Amino acid sequence: MQRYTIGQAARLLGVSPDTVRRWADAGRVTTHRDEGGRRLIDGRDLAAFSVELARQGADEDASYTSVRNAFPGIVTGVRLGDVAAQVEIQAGPHRLVSLLTREAVEELGLEVGMEATARVKSTNVHIDRP
Repeated sequence: MQRYTIGQAARLLGVSPDTVRRWADAGRVTTHRDEGGRRLIDGRDLAAFSVELARQGADEDASYTSVRNAFPGIVTGVRLGDVAAQVEIQAGPHRLVSLLTREAVEELGLEVGMEATARVKSTNVHIDRP
């Protein structure tokens, strides 16, 4: 499973690393220490927390921008059909849903808790991994 540092989680959530540290210290998000002592957050935990934050409207005064229509975030849902698939990404306060082929999802190896970027072009949303 993918794990995220405090800084990576902050970038994905659209907040400062200090905010994520405070949330972790308060028990709102669970962290684990790696061999080097860094605090890490499991991808699935971060995905669930990002959805919770969006529902609560956390930090409503924050401004969020899209650089070249790119929304970096965390995968919060993957639904596979026989041919098609649906992928949900939480990018700060934005929930983006993309319909794509099952083959594309499998080739990208997308799963809940992974970092991904939704790129919006007109009415199409394209998903890519870093």
